[in-house]
Amino acid sequence: MRIGILGAGQLGRMLALAGMPLGQRFVLYDTTGSPSAGIGEVISDPERTRVEAFLDQVDLVTFEFEHLPLDLVEFIEARKPVLPGSRALAVCQHRGEEKALFDRLGIPTPEYRLVDSAEALRDAATELGTPVVAKSVTEGYDGKGQGILRQPEEAEQVWDGIGHTQLIVETMVDFVREVSIIAVRGRDGEVRCYPMAENQHAEGILRYSLAPLPDLDSATQQRANDYIRSLLEALDYVGVLTLELFQTRDGRLLANEMAPRVHNSGHWTQDGAVTSQFENHLRAVAGLPLGDTAARFPSCMINMIGREGDPAALLSRSDVHLHRYDKGERPGRKLGHVNVVAEDHTALLKGVRECVAQLPDAPPVAFSFERD
Repeated sequence: MRIGILGAGQLGRMLALAGMPLGQRFVLYDTTGSPSAGIGEVISDPERTRVEAFLDQVDLVTFEFEHLPLDLVEFIEARKPVLPGSRALAVCQHRGEEKALFDRLGIPTPEYRLVDSAEALRDAATELGTPVVAKSVTEGYDGKGQGILRQPEEAEQVWDGIGHTQLIVETMVDFVREVSIIAVRGRDGEVRCYPMAENQHAEGILRYSLAPLPDLDSATQQRANDYIRSLLEALDYVGVLTLELFQTRDGRLLANEMAPRVHNSGHWTQDGAVTSQFENHLRAVAGLPLGDTAARFPSCMINMIGREGDPAALLSRSDVHLHRYDKGERPGRKLGHVNVVAEDHTALLKGVRECVAQLPDAPPVAFSFERD
């Protein structure tokens, strides 16, 4: 099967690497003018003059990130199967639409308001009670397009700083930890869920994801499974979907946002799960049986941001698997990741901290279950 991937970054790279053992071939279509995948055939076409040439080479199309021109995806969808599809993409491109879908499906979220002026932002902050977080309804990722109001009087400054015509304003959540649930749905409607991961961010960028969690009860995992299953079914979704959540001190799960793709917080599955998120996404879109999503070992993904560690030193460790993206070093850039695996969580955390000590500028590791 010839699979087209919209996007040519590291996620497209890892999808292609996972699909090649299945006999799949890949053409990656880049709209940015700066592809970095370094694998398969890459068509870089920021002017969108080579779409037909791309479509002539593929049987179906998927995508590696959600910040794509929706009209382009709809154009392609009229000519080739696009999985998961433009409907899911449209919802995830607009935080207001996304929150409305959560509301319709009974998935709890932080209290929020949509605002279209600095004055409305100030009124929302007053009504909700500060502090609040304001986010652009479109285009934000990795902490971009966001601001915190600690007083309603900061509304004009935050509004000007974000620079969008509409924002969503949310109450700040007193959470114990940030978690994510990743699931895959096949063409036949079968759904399989991965164990939830705990995610640690620094400066808005994911740094560590650990799964499975040693203190997560089965009822909480099942509740997350039910939330993401309802999203998959409502969107008639095919492929991997990610739902990011806050777990509060009283045990509730509040949805933050979803991503219609393989996700950074699921990279641990490459070495820690029976079937990786990348292989399962490709199985799903190709109509193949889904793979087992169970964890093989306790695992932790460590993002390498801005600067890489010494590959030889990292690979001298028996518990480390190194995944490099073949990118040049640059502040804030995701250059690769390390997956650390172990037989138990005590050994895992020891290995993670020893590995982190070898990575430049890596923040301290602090998972919630250690504080307990």
